[in-house]
This record gives sequence, C-alpha cells and structure tokens, in this order.
Amino acid sequence: MKTEKTPPPPTRWRACQGASLIEVLVAVLVLSLGLLGMAGLQSRAVKGNHSSLQRSQAVMLSHYVIDVMRVDRESAKGGSYNTGTNFICDPAAFGGSSLAQTTLNGWLGSVKANIGRADDTTTCARIVCDADYACTVQIRWDDSRGGGLSNETLVISSRV
Repeated sequence: MKTEKTPPPPTRWRACQGASLIEVLVAVLVLSLGLLGMAGLQSRAVKGNHSSLQRSQAVMLSHYVIDVMRVDRESAKGGSYNTGTNFICDPAAFGGSSLAQTTLNGWLGSVKANIGRADDTTTCARIVCDADYACTVQIRWDDSRGGGLSNETLVISSRV
C-alpha cells in the first residue's frame, strides 16, 4: 500500500527571508547621517566652550590687575599702570623694576598664556587710569577659532 505524503501547509516563503540589502543600506545611511549630525553638534559645543573659557580668563585677569591697582592706588592714580593709547602685545615692553612695571610684565604674560599664545600678536592689553582713580582695562584677543570675532575685546572699568 502506497501512502501519499501530504504537502506542508503553504507558507510565505518570501516574507520569512529577512531584510533585503536595500533596507540595510538605507538603515546604515540614516544612522550615518545621525552620527554626522552629532559630530557637528559636538564640534560646535567644543568651539563654544573654548570661546567661553577665553572670555572667563579675560574677565578674571582684568579683575586681577584692577585688584593689584587697588593695592598700589597712588601709583595707579599717578599713571604708573597706564599703557598709553595703544594696545601692548609684548610683555617685555614693561621693563622696569617698580611694582607697577613688574606686575604689568607678569600680568600681560599671563594674559598671553591663558587667552592666546605666547608668540601671537593678537592677544594684547591696554590700561588707562585717570587722576580720579577711574581705571579701564581692555583685553583684545583672536576668538575666530571659537566662532567669535578675530579681534574680540573685553572692557572693564572700575574705580580703584
């Protein structure tokens, strides 16, 4: 006696095969675009952070020199801390042995080391004090790397 085999129930053979190559490529493309977007976001965040760090350093250093001038108030009133009408970019320009000249030399060196580079000519400072104890400190640096201006300037005025 011969028995016939019954065929298996019909299945959806094509539906059970898995994802096609085109679906995988589209998924990889969407994932790579998302990762590129996140990398660009990270890059902008690093630039903004660098710019913020430079500005914070400029504020702290300007307040530092104002505090030093408060200690040496009469010299500040007398113009010992004045740099003139131009920005000074070279710490060696303050070549004296007085407290004011020594302080300005070290201060401008700190400005260049913390905000710019020691060898650049874009990180400069200017201090002007008048006979009424009003002093203005200006610090200029290149913030184009952080997305700002190439001649970013911070101005702080205070009475010492």
